[in-house]
Amino acid sequence: MRIIRIFDPPPESCLTSLHPISPMGRVFAWTAFFEALTWAGLLLGMWLKYGPQTTESVVWLFGRLHGVVFMAYVAVTVVAALRLRWPWWATLLALLAAVPPLVTLPLEWWFRRRGLLSAQR
Repeated sequence: MRIIRIFDPPPESCLTSLHPISPMGRVFAWTAFFEALTWAGLLLGMWLKYGPQTTESVVWLFGRLHGVVFMAYVAVTVVAALRLRWPWWATLLALLAAVPPLVTLPLEWWFRRRGLLSAQR
């Protein structure tokens, strides 16, 4: 049994430098970020439209932006899954993550920690 002290370095499995992100993984990460960002803008617009009922222009703008970014996210996910050789469950999770709001961010963080965004797996 090993005792872990406070000032011991973290185990190698916790180090993110072991899995440097590939260029395709970086494209996936940025697309996941923008997909979540447009989701947040769309949610803000829906709140403005139905809450205080001040404007519909935010829904108009972010609805269109989110539609374009959603389609780009699906395309980038398929390309990343093929290039980075993701298992089928990772591809399915990445595609399903685009449906509920803001789920692409934690998924991307989890993929990064697991090494799914690196070229060397």
